[in-house]
Amino acid sequence: MCGVAGLLYLDKTPVSPVTIKRMTDIISHRGPDGEGQWVEENIGLGHRRLAIIDLSPAGHQPMVSVDHRYVISFNGEIYNFMELRAELEAKGYWFRSKTDTEVLLYAYAEWGVKALERLNGMFAFALWDRKEKTLLLARDRFGVKPIYYARQGNMLAFGSEQKAITAHKEFQRHLNKPALLEYFTFQNIFTDQTLLQDVKILPAGHYAIVDMKKKNPELQLTQYWDFHFSEPENPASDEEYREELDRLFQQAVKRQLMTDVELGCYLSGGMDSGSITAIAAKEYPYIKTFTCGFDLNSASGIELAYDERARAEFMSYKFKTEHYEMVLKAGDMERCMSKLAWHLEEPRVGQSYPNYYAAQLASKFVKVVLSGAGGDELFGGYPWRYYRAVVNDNFMDYTDKYYMFWQRLIPNSQLKQVFAPVWKDVEHVWTRDIFRDVFKNHKNELKTPEDYINHSLYFEAKTFLHGLLVVEDKLSMAHSLESRVPFLDNDLVDFAMRCPVQLKLNNLADVVRINENEAGNKTGKYFEKTKDGKQIVRDVMKKYIPDDIASAEKQGFSAPDASWFKGESIDFVCKRLLNNKAPIYDILDKESIQQMLDEHLTGRQNRRLLVWSLLNVDEWLEKSGLQS
Repeated sequence: MCGVAGLLYLDKTPVSPVTIKRMTDIISHRGPDGEGQWVEENIGLGHRRLAIIDLSPAGHQPMVSVDHRYVISFNGEIYNFMELRAELEAKGYWFRSKTDTEVLLYAYAEWGVKALERLNGMFAFALWDRKEKTLLLARDRFGVKPIYYARQGNMLAFGSEQKAITAHKEFQRHLNKPALLEYFTFQNIFTDQTLLQDVKILPAGHYAIVDMKKKNPELQLTQYWDFHFSEPENPASDEEYREELDRLFQQAVKRQLMTDVELGCYLSGGMDSGSITAIAAKEYPYIKTFTCGFDLNSASGIELAYDERARAEFMSYKFKTEHYEMVLKAGDMERCMSKLAWHLEEPRVGQSYPNYYAAQLASKFVKVVLSGAGGDELFGGYPWRYYRAVVNDNFMDYTDKYYMFWQRLIPNSQLKQVFAPVWKDVEHVWTRDIFRDVFKNHKNELKTPEDYINHSLYFEAKTFLHGLLVVEDKLSMAHSLESRVPFLDNDLVDFAMRCPVQLKLNNLADVVRINENEAGNKTGKYFEKTKDGKQIVRDVMKKYIPDDIASAEKQGFSAPDASWFKGESIDFVCKRLLNNKAPIYDILDKESIQQMLDEHLTGRQNRRLLVWSLLNVDEWLEKSGLQS
């Protein structure tokens, strides 16, 4: 796990080694164990190393092939690299190190971009072919590891983080206002845009190539993989599906235990992290586990259930782990906000500061940690969301319903008013079209409730999960910690995509039969019917974790901020957002925002997600160094 940076001048201007060093230095937190730069004429690659596999100098990057044709700067882990290495050795390749980086280098030499389809792991890398004068940027199937790029004039800069690009003195920083409108609609960015104009994130499952032999070289993107959730034509028995899930889950966790440094597990108190820990603890006796809990003295309502330390402690006892905990209080958000915004670079899904502290805790004891991310999105862990997607007349009807649900922050009807100061710059942005465009490659024929559920699973894997993964990468690497996600093993994902919906949501038929015109509490009846998400995972994981945890309702990793924002943190919130000179009011309408804020502070509306997003964006604007 490392940091990548680089620069290519399309007009063949020579690259300065000083510039590449500056780009790598600013992401030194991603790789405190070593650094390297490689420069030749108009191309330069930089690298910061977090040594995980083969700690020797043989793993130094950028790495050059033995014939000096290829140069690579790589971030990630290839979990099947030993199998690929054996195959390449049979073809006559000779290896100087024990790293997966060198395997990737020669896999590309042998198979070209087709090598990407063979990789089981998380990765983002830049590779220069000195003979063909081509630059390749690539990202893993699911988007666990990010890579950004920016084109300004004849300069193409790229890196694991945006700050590697903005460290270039020639880069002009301007706010991407359409992306900000997208964020304040979805609390996420669904496109490849960022809040910085000209900076884009390479989409998951894509690679991009620049061919410098062409007269007008341009970055050409190609998609090599995508999610495809569908019902099997000839389904196996339920028991066969359970047995296969058990086999693949064990295989996925064991694959990701490979390391030459100490490894631990997040242990949230939920099913996913608990099941991963159960498998890992069999291989690593007294493995270290980590939990962040919350002080609930001032919490109320459903937030009183947000602290899962008791369940985590019980599983630690059961699996005999060496367990560490941290308790977050209201003031911890404001204490980390400045550092959080710098590392996160731009806000994405959720209230991410608890993840910052969880990574900080784990990094004090280990260099690698296993996370439970991905299980919910693959196996239907948010059943209440799918209510919006069960019964529809057609695709347009479906997207209209689901779009209304995913307007997380500011509804369409208020966007013009809220963005009044900059409306002329964003009025062309149609967020409904952005929403629909997510589905452009998922060509399922939509006839049954199961088809619509699979459409929803695709949407959430492409958007919500992707946002979670970007946050997980930034906040773990902020503490030089490698975070691995066993649920996003290739074979396990392939299984999840073809697993019948009725094994994920057992009560789907009952939900379909709820009469939309029925008098009374039909919404309450719906929620009563849909507490069973991830049913096949629950059935299998009862083998590893206590029944009451496997059967528990979904509990997200979230602080009791609805209470804190109008209680112990109210002074901080008011100081930032009732300040008429706050940077955010250069873009958003002050009166509209402060009215929404008042609705939360007085208890009329729960706008915790909006309050968090406003605080985060305001901090980002203050620190971003934007140019007018």
